[in-house]
Amino acid sequence: MTRLPVLILIACSLLLSAGCSHMQAQDYQGQQPPLVLEEYFRGELQAWGMFQNRRGEVKRRFRVDIDGRMEGDELVLQEDFVYADGERQQRIWRIHRLDEHHYEGRADDVVGVARGAQYGNALNWEYKLRLEVGGKHYVVHFDDWMFLQDERVMINRATMRKWGIRLGEVTLVFVKTDPGTTAP
Repeated sequence: MTRLPVLILIACSLLLSAGCSHMQAQDYQGQQPPLVLEEYFRGELQAWGMFQNRRGEVKRRFRVDIDGRMEGDELVLQEDFVYADGERQQRIWRIHRLDEHHYEGRADDVVGVARGAQYGNALNWEYKLRLEVGGKHYVVHFDDWMFLQDERVMINRATMRKWGIRLGEVTLVFVKTDPGTTAP
């Protein structure tokens, strides 16, 4: 067998095995504490985060002040970002529960609809986000995972890709600053 077909066979095997090992929200069924978005995000929260490029270098750090409220059956999250370099941004999410385990969300910089699945203490969002970098706009894909640690703390890790190529990761730690708004 020549070298090229062997390399193609190895590449195909790696792609197939990577596709089979994709994490699913259902894998977290029964994990405690259970995450209920409408309860956790109601009230005031703060988050601290960073973006790391594909080499692991921290490129941006930020803080987010979040105000969550219910408007009818819609969870509205107002996120006010402050970056280490002083830049400020705001994103307002409007999130609907579709059924026991599924959500959809919209925001001005989300292209189309974000789709989420929640089981146990985990939520997986997938969406496309329009980012401005150096005056240019790019659309990137986010595979976003949130894991509730306790009634106040949640850890969020998102992988950002463009054309299937991993650009980096965003990591956030959410802390509920208004714990009186959680359900008993």
